[in-house]
Amino acid sequence: MPSDIESVLVESRVFPPFPNLVETARISGMDAYREMCEEAKRDPDDFWRCLARENLVWTKPFTRVLDESEAPFYQWFGDGELNVAANCLDRHLNTHIADKTAIIFESDDGKVSTVTYKQLYARVCKLANGIAALGYKKGDCAVIYMPMSTQAIVAMLACARLGVIHSVVFAGFSSKSLHERIVNVGASLIVTADEQVRGGKHVPLKSAVDEAFEMGGCDAVRRVIVYERTGGKVGWTQGRDLWLRDAIAGQPTRCEPVPVNAEHPLFILYTSGSTGKPKGVQHSSAGYLLWALLTMRWAFDSRDSDVFWCTADIGWVTGHSYVTYGPLAAGLTQVVFEGVPTYPDAGRFWDMVQRHKVTVFYTAPTAIRALIKASEAAPRCHPREYDLSSLRILGSVGEPINPEAWMWYYQEVGRAHCPVLDTWWQTETGAHMITPLPGATPMKPGSCALPLPGIEAAVVDDAGEDVAPGNGGLLVVKRPWPGMIRGVWGDSARFRKTYFPPELKGYYVSGDGARRDADGYFWVMGRIDDVLNVSGHRLGTMEVESALVAHEIVAEAAVVGRPDETTGEALVAFVVLKRPLPSGEEAAAIAAQLRDWVGREIGAIAKPRDIRFGENLPKTRSGKIMRRLLRFIARGETITQDVSTLENPAILEQLSKSA
Repeated sequence: MPSDIESVLVESRVFPPFPNLVETARISGMDAYREMCEEAKRDPDDFWRCLARENLVWTKPFTRVLDESEAPFYQWFGDGELNVAANCLDRHLNTHIADKTAIIFESDDGKVSTVTYKQLYARVCKLANGIAALGYKKGDCAVIYMPMSTQAIVAMLACARLGVIHSVVFAGFSSKSLHERIVNVGASLIVTADEQVRGGKHVPLKSAVDEAFEMGGCDAVRRVIVYERTGGKVGWTQGRDLWLRDAIAGQPTRCEPVPVNAEHPLFILYTSGSTGKPKGVQHSSAGYLLWALLTMRWAFDSRDSDVFWCTADIGWVTGHSYVTYGPLAAGLTQVVFEGVPTYPDAGRFWDMVQRHKVTVFYTAPTAIRALIKASEAAPRCHPREYDLSSLRILGSVGEPINPEAWMWYYQEVGRAHCPVLDTWWQTETGAHMITPLPGATPMKPGSCALPLPGIEAAVVDDAGEDVAPGNGGLLVVKRPWPGMIRGVWGDSARFRKTYFPPELKGYYVSGDGARRDADGYFWVMGRIDDVLNVSGHRLGTMEVESALVAHEIVAEAAVVGRPDETTGEALVAFVVLKRPLPSGEEAAAIAAQLRDWVGREIGAIAKPRDIRFGENLPKTRSGKIMRRLLRFIARGETITQDVSTLENPAILEQLSKSA
C-alpha cells in the first residue's frame, strides 16, 4: 500500500492530547514520555528491574535482569519465580478488588452474567484442581478450543495456575488446522465445548476435535474436557472425554499456585508465516505478563473505575493480552462478548457500550469500516443514536487504520472527546510496541505514532542501516524487551532465521514495512513477505495455496492480496485445474466448491474472495510464478512492467478476463 502511505505522510491534521488526560495520566505530557525513554536507554537493566519488582508478585525474587549470552534466545529475570494466575487473581483477594466485578459476559443472545474477582478465583481453582486430579502437571501442554466465554478465560488461568502450557486455537479454525496445532505442540489435554454461538447460529466444536483425532497423530492426548455451552449433541469416547461439570465436581475452591521460572512458557500461539507451516510463537511467564500489564497502564492509562472492553477473540494474541492477562492483572472490570458486531443489528457494539458504561473500547479497523457502512445503510444503528458519554479512550488494533476511518471513529464514536490509540504490535511482541499515549502524544490520523518507553524501534534498509525520514524500509526493534517472543516451538533455526537474521545486525525483524516522518512518527505500510492481513488476521498465502492444491481437481494455485475497503486485504486465488478451463456457471460452481474446501482445510477466514481460472500461471522461463504480475491483475491495474521474461505472456490477458 505505498501510495496510501505517501498520501498520509503529509497528513496535516494533528490532534493534541486532551488537557484532562494530560493532568491525570500515568505518563503526563511529552516531557515525561521523553524522560522515561531516556531513562530506559541510559540504564536499561535498572529500568526493567524497577518495573518488574513494582508490578509483579514474585515467589522467588530475581537477581538477574537480562541474559544476552545466548542471543537471540534472550532470558529475562531468569532466576526468579512467580505464577501468572496468582498475579491476575490472588494479588487482588486481600484488597477492595476482591468483590469487584471482574467480567461482564454478554452472550450472543444478549444474556448477561457477571463474576467477581473472588468468584473467578474460585472457578479457576476448581478447574485447576480438576485438571491436576487427571494427572496433569507443570510442563504439560493443553490445547484450548473454545468459544468466547468466561469459561475460556477460566481454562487459560487454570492452566497457568498449574504451570501447564496452553495453546489456544481460534474456534473458527477447521479440524485440520486444529489437528496441526495439537500435533505440533504435543498436547496431552484438550479443553473444548460442544458448540459455539455466533450471530444466532450454533457452530459445532467438539465434532471438530473428534475429526482431528480421526486424522491420526494425536496419541499424546489423554483427556478431552468438554464445556456444555449449548447442550448440542456430541460424539463421545469413553475414557477420554469428560464433561467439564464432572471434572470440577467436588473440587475445592482453593488451589495453591505452582511457582514457575520466569522463562517458563506461559503459552504457545500459532501464527501464519511466509511458508505453509504456521509458527508456534512461544511466550514466557514473567516478561510477557509484565509487558501486558505495563501497556494496560501506559497506553490505556487504566483506572480502577474503568470498564474495559477489547472485542478480540481469545484465539488471537489480542485476546490473550487484552482480554485475559492484561486487564485481570490490572484489576479491571471488563466486558467479554460472545457474538458479532452486526447481530442482531449493526448497533450491537454501541448498545453494549451504552448499557455497560464502557470507558475504554478497543477494536479492529475492519469492524470500524464495516460499521461505518452499516450505519450509512441503517441510520438507527449509527453511534450518534446511542449514549456513548462513558467512553474516555478508544483503541484500534490488528492493522493500520486509514485516516478517514480514524476520523469517523474519533468524531462519531468518541464525539471528539476521546483519544484514538492506533496500536502497532504483533503476536511475537506480546503487547503494544508503538502507540500514542493518551496523556502525552499528539495524534496523527493513520499513524501509530511513537514507540513506548524501552522500545527502540527503527526503520532500516536491507543492511540494517537507518533510512532517512520519509523513506521506506523494514520495521525493526534494536534492543530486546521483556514481552518479546522466546522462540518458535520446536524450531530454533526458523526462529533465528525469521526474526533475527544476521544480515540485519541481529535486530528483531517484524516483517512489516514502514516509514518515519519528520516528527519521528511511524507509518506502517504492511507486510514485506507473503503474509496478508485480512480483517486483522495474518494469513500466509502459502497456507492457502497448499490447501487449494490439496484438492483433487487442482493442479496449481497462486494466491495474492488486493486492497479491500472493509477487510483491509482480500485473498485472490489464481487456479489451474486438472480438467478443461471452466466458464460461466461451471466456473462459479467450482469456485464455490474450492472456497468451501479452503474453509474446511484452514477455516472460514481463509476463504478467497475471488477465484480465477487459467490454463496456466504467469511464469519465468525458469518456472518461477510471477506473483507480482498477479497482484496487478487482482487489483484490476494495467501491467506496465516488462513481461518479456515470461514464458507465456498471453496468460496475463486470459487471467485478466477471468475476473
